[in-house]
Amino acid sequence: MKKLIFSALIMAIVLTACNSKNKETIAPEAATAAQDSSQLYACSMHPEVTGKKGEKCSKCGMELTEPVRQATEKSTEVKTTQAAPATFSINEIVNNYLTLKNALTKDDTKAAANAGKALHATITSVNTSTIDAKLKTEYLEIADDAKEHAEHIGANDGNIEHQREHFAMLSKDINDLIKSFTSEQKLYQDFCPMYDGGKGAIWISETKEIKNPYYGSKMLTCGSMKKQL
Repeated sequence: MKKLIFSALIMAIVLTACNSKNKETIAPEAATAAQDSSQLYACSMHPEVTGKKGEKCSKCGMELTEPVRQATEKSTEVKTTQAAPATFSINEIVNNYLTLKNALTKDDTKAAANAGKALHATITSVNTSTIDAKLKTEYLEIADDAKEHAEHIGANDGNIEHQREHFAMLSKDINDLIKSFTSEQKLYQDFCPMYDGGKGAIWISETKEIKNPYYGSKMLTCGSMKKQL
């Protein structure tokens, strides 16, 4: 009787140990199976062809045997582009002035008036926060005076002599502006010795050729180039 009980205990211990071992071996196998079901494989000859392990390559018929590395996390790199700080430029102001000057050389009072209005609008729209603090006060003084003359020129279509009077004073402002702030284009300071009763007056030009805005067609070539700015 004792032998039977002892044998039953031995069998129970053996069965328990076997079941435990089976559970230990089943768990990794189940995990491996689950992993295999999501793992992609590629053809060794055509890596762009992927599928489950053992499937055939659609191009050559070989089995898909090469594991495909899969990214577990996707990182997105956010690039922020900061706008370059605005820098002050007198180019547009100078261009408006030159348009006005060329209109006066042609005795075109209407075009001069339009150019005067455009120049006034350009100076008014300047963002003064982009001007160096050391030069800001100087710019504002020049700009206030230039705007006044541009406004007079713009408002006097048909009165070219009045436009030319204010153009002479405006030219001094533009000359001062170019002294303090760099212009990207090559410019010249020209001089008419006869204007204003022989006192003379300067103007700024983009060409070496003399075309006098104070007398237009009457004395178009009167004057001389004083210096390059």
